[in-house]
Amino acid sequence: MKKIDKSTWGGVLQDLRLQRGITQHQLAALSSVSYSTLSKIESGLIASPSMKTLQKLSMVLNANLLNMAPVSNVRSTRPTAMGLFCGTGGLDLGFKQAGFDIVYSNDILKIAEATYKHNIGDIEIKDFRDVDKNALPYADVLLAGIPCQPFSSAGNRLGVDDVRGQLFEEVIKTLDIKRPKIVLLENVRGFLSSKDADGLIMPERIRKELLVHGYRLTYKLLNANDYEVPQNRFRVVLVGVREDIKGDYEFPLPIPKTNDLTVGSVLSRSLPDNEAQEVWGLSPQSQSLIEHIPEGGSWKNVPYELLPDRLKRIRDDMKRYHSPNFYRRFARHETMGTITAAGTPENSGIVHPFENRRYSVREIARFQSFPDDFKFIGTSIASKYKLIGNAVPVRLGYHIGTSIRDFLHEPNTASEREHQQGLLAGADNWGRGNSRPKVDDNIALPQLG
Repeated sequence: MKKIDKSTWGGVLQDLRLQRGITQHQLAALSSVSYSTLSKIESGLIASPSMKTLQKLSMVLNANLLNMAPVSNVRSTRPTAMGLFCGTGGLDLGFKQAGFDIVYSNDILKIAEATYKHNIGDIEIKDFRDVDKNALPYADVLLAGIPCQPFSSAGNRLGVDDVRGQLFEEVIKTLDIKRPKIVLLENVRGFLSSKDADGLIMPERIRKELLVHGYRLTYKLLNANDYEVPQNRFRVVLVGVREDIKGDYEFPLPIPKTNDLTVGSVLSRSLPDNEAQEVWGLSPQSQSLIEHIPEGGSWKNVPYELLPDRLKRIRDDMKRYHSPNFYRRFARHETMGTITAAGTPENSGIVHPFENRRYSVREIARFQSFPDDFKFIGTSIASKYKLIGNAVPVRLGYHIGTSIRDFLHEPNTASEREHQQGLLAGADNWGRGNSRPKVDDNIALPQLG
């Protein structure tokens, strides 16, 4: 007979089942756990069975499954994180630098795969709607950049035909199944002013949703420049804490600006060894316009007669168009504006201060606080701009990750293992004829292996 690997939940369950002399079908019938679920646990497709499942199995097998797990195989004391819609991994890398192990990452963009794998680790490139949430590993923290507006104007979640609504539903499903201690959501600044039909701003609507699923929410508008990022970039960060975790999470305080975070500080450093300067070329029209814009200037410096007709119409009625500041060319003594995924010179400060070109891939990566040893893999320069522009700045991720790590290690954090053992003890009592205990799905089990 093949030796059973008891370093996994599947091996522990199979060994115990065989000792009792019952088949998977019999155990399924007695426990009300489906045969499919049992098969997936024993085969390893479900690495971390839910608390509800283990309670049911423990009652039938007259054993405390958690106590049968070898201590040497209990999840390490390093905190863990799961990255959803992670892109090239700016937020994941920040959490990794803060001491987290990234146990699972997902994105739908194929162009992100090679870069993520080269710099951070494995990533699953797949529509998250098609991912089996039960098969995901447990993580202490779930990271997700939620859709800009996951609710319809009628105040309900968007319908099944809307991808944004579906993706938010998938995040909620993951919370219900895996029960991480923390869920971190982030979005653009405008998320604070976006409202549902009842006049509730989106963060407050998210608060209501998460409360239903057992998480209390706090949120704040953060400027990445306050956290060692050489760029003014505002993000709404929402942190949900599982209801059994004690204490109030507080966002990190701004870091004193002891380092130079200006445009000039980024440009003064030479390129890494053996790295060529990758620059996305401008259109002929943009190229001709920026030649008339001085360092620190914008399209307003371009002579009227040289403007294309569309920009002339805007120049003729600046009040009507809210005085846009196209083709901004930040000076070396200024702080960089927000790097965007589109990388268009018209709507972002992507133009080099004294060379008539866009910033290079490495330059915008530095504005996003990616370290120089982080390599962007691929041949499409435009794709690299997109990945970098969509990322959460690494240092912002690091400081948020550090604050969450410290929060989870405070003395007032509930002891998961003691709570789990108490629940399974209650399951054993039920098996001896006592009244049925309330099943608690809200505590994630330690992973094995």
